[in-house]
Amino acid sequence: MSRIGKQPVNIPAGVTATIEGDHIMVKGKLGELAYSVMPGITVSMEDNQLRVQRLDDSRNQKALHGLTRVLLYNMVIGVSEGYQKELHIIGTGYSAEVVGVWLKLNLGFAHEIFLEIPERITVEAEAVPRNRQFIKDLVSIVRVSGASKEDVGKLAAEIRRCRPPINYNKGKGVRYKGEFVKIKPGKSSAAG
Repeated sequence: MSRIGKQPVNIPAGVTATIEGDHIMVKGKLGELAYSVMPGITVSMEDNQLRVQRLDDSRNQKALHGLTRVLLYNMVIGVSEGYQKELHIIGTGYSAEVVGVWLKLNLGFAHEIFLEIPERITVEAEAVPRNRQFIKDLVSIVRVSGASKEDVGKLAAEIRRCRPPINYNKGKGVRYKGEFVKIKPGKSSAAG
């Protein structure tokens, strides 16, 4: 048995899971998520726990066994607690703003970047002083949250991809909270 796949997924209070054939629906206070199980994998509900079993011990079935269990666990956590990613936008004049269903980014280009916010995702943007001494040097913080871990991570990666941090330019750009960017010195002229 897969070490991950054999662990049951506990259903907390306030979350309901329904199994209809290969289709699993999980509902909670933050919404509902659905998943279709791959062939050869079966999911059963026993004592308020979801248990995942596989058909045989082939390499593919072992991989799907653990994957299915982790996806179900992520769904249960997503509808009960939710997921959140925080990004920091660092750079003079760089900013982020939520305009209706769009996230407007000013990242030093000649144009603004507009990213559409998916329906089940919430995005918040705010500007915070980076240093107390210099009010002009602001950091924009963008928080992406929702029930689906995949959708939250996908939108956060799309925002970061617009202007990844640059090692040679004081680390300007979009980075995840806690992401370390090593600042490198630029080229120096040869003395001689």
